Amino acid sequence: MYVCIVRGHEPEVTISDERIGATHSRLVICNESGESVGTTSGLGTNHWGIGIPECARRIADMVERCKQEAKIPMDTPLASLGLSLSGCEQEATNRELEQELRNTFPNLSDSYAVSSDTMGSMFTASSIGGMVLISGTGSNCLLRNPDGSTANCGGWGNFLGDEGSAWYISYRAIKVVFDDMDNFEKSPYPIEKIWALIKEHFSIETRYDMLTHCYAKFDKPFFANLCKKLALSAENGDKLALSLFQEAGVHLARMIKSLLPKVSKDLVKSGELGVVCVGSVWSSWNLLEQAFTAELAKMPLPYNLNLVRITKSSAYGACYLGADNAKVSLPRNYADNFTVLHTYTASSCPVKNGLMNKTCDC
Repeated sequence: MYVCIVRGHEPEVTISDERIGATHSRLVICNESGESVGTTSGLGTNHWGIGIPECARRIADMVERCKQEAKIPMDTPLASLGLSLSGCEQEATNRELEQELRNTFPNLSDSYAVSSDTMGSMFTASSIGGMVLISGTGSNCLLRNPDGSTANCGGWGNFLGDEGSAWYISYRAIKVVFDDMDNFEKSPYPIEKIWALIKEHFSIETRYDMLTHCYAKFDKPFFANLCKKLALSAENGDKLALSLFQEAGVHLARMIKSLLPKVSKDLVKSGELGVVCVGSVWSSWNLLEQAFTAELAKMPLPYNLNLVRITKSSAYGACYLGADNAKVSLPRNYADNFTVLHTYTASSCPVKNGLMNKTCDC
């Protein structure tokens, strides 16, 4: 979740939810020059999990604590509070959250700009939009064109999606092992090392012990943290672990492909589409890359894909959104906010059976 509060020559405030299962929030205060002058943190602010009244209360609490640090009078409302929140994908509930803040905390801010958490990441790296591909605890892919139109793929949570995420990779590891042990579907690779990692991570001895973690005591972030151990095992040569990351690479590439038909020409005038890669799974890019690029190569692309990772808190993107909403000029240098992870070069030649056509010069 991200919040940016802008007040002309007064300090500007940004709250960011670092995407660790949407369980923590961080607030950053910037002055009119875009410089950070104060920070604080708080609990998660996904209103689907805690309700809109509690979400508003947590936001106000962080704002007030950070106001104190920045020496902003408590009774001085800020000009704009830009919220880029986990769970804020629907306009109706966004307006409901804004109204709750206005009614319950009338001196918090004069205006509000509410959007999904992916917008904060996107606008940290670009002023015109682009694509955000999240692969952390969960997964989601969002496209925003310069005209404000949007499209998404994923973001439905672990019951309906989360392919390519840390949770899904962890789930798939357990599922493959259980299916192999049941003789329901044999694993293409030995399962012994992965089963040992599962038992170590969940502190279990038998498969029946796993049921508590799947139902009564299900903890999605903890479940997803198994992915770290799987990544290390893949780095050390375990073929089953590597295959799980390759599968994730395919899923992430498919999310991008699903949205490409909706990319506007204005967004790719430069000959490339920026894709902001957010989440811990991208730290294992070397395990994803081969399968990811092979999946992309199955369809022709008339422009490059520039995969980037932001180097500043996505709260800055929320800050920019809040400033723009309040029509306040806020200095920003996007090139300082990200590094290039990978550039996928445009090609008019799709591959066949996973292999590039050798007769093609693309």
